[in-house]
Amino acid sequence: MAPGHVAYGMRASYGMTHVSPDHITAWEQGAAHPTANELAALAGALWCAPGELMGRPRTLLEHRLARGIAAEDLARITGVPLDAYLRMEESGQWTGNKQQSANLGKVLGLPPRDFIAVTGLEEELARLLTEAVTTRWQAHARAIAKLVSMDRRDLQEPLKAMQSEYQILMAATLSRASGTTASGEEGRRYIDNIVDRFWAQFPEH
Repeated sequence: MAPGHVAYGMRASYGMTHVSPDHITAWEQGAAHPTANELAALAGALWCAPGELMGRPRTLLEHRLARGIAAEDLARITGVPLDAYLRMEESGQWTGNKQQSANLGKVLGLPPRDFIAVTGLEEELARLLTEAVTTRWQAHARAIAKLVSMDRRDLQEPLKAMQSEYQILMAATLSRASGTTASGEEGRRYIDNIVDRFWAQFPEH
């Protein structure tokens, strides 16, 4: 559909009287981005789901829009007061309790990786993973499994492999430093990206 046709559909069917063909063109080129309401109307005009117009959702707002769920409905289902939910969405900081978080993950269909990111648990996961690769991974497998809602047995080989990678990296760093204490830059980079390295072990998540 031409930009003019899309803009007309949004104006006629969804009351987006301010939308012009220039808006559509700017969105297509990435020069501007539609608001949540504009995205919903755009999807309706194009006869598709909002998620089909987005990249991989990352924030709470993006996940909600991708599922085509109204903020009022999501707040009600999760058990969070609407004004409190909207503040979470605006700030990007989910502060719901355990049950509310579980409801959120279920209604949005969040896989473990997205659930951890949306509910603000990445920092805790990074801490546990860092301790696992720098000490004994076995001592942290249970806590990691509980945090990411995975079977502890499925974590054994990935955690073992990550610890081995880190230890080999640090040994090589020390060797290149001729036995003196090295800067550890490579080790720090490994730790800085440890959450992404962890999820890379589970492509389906």
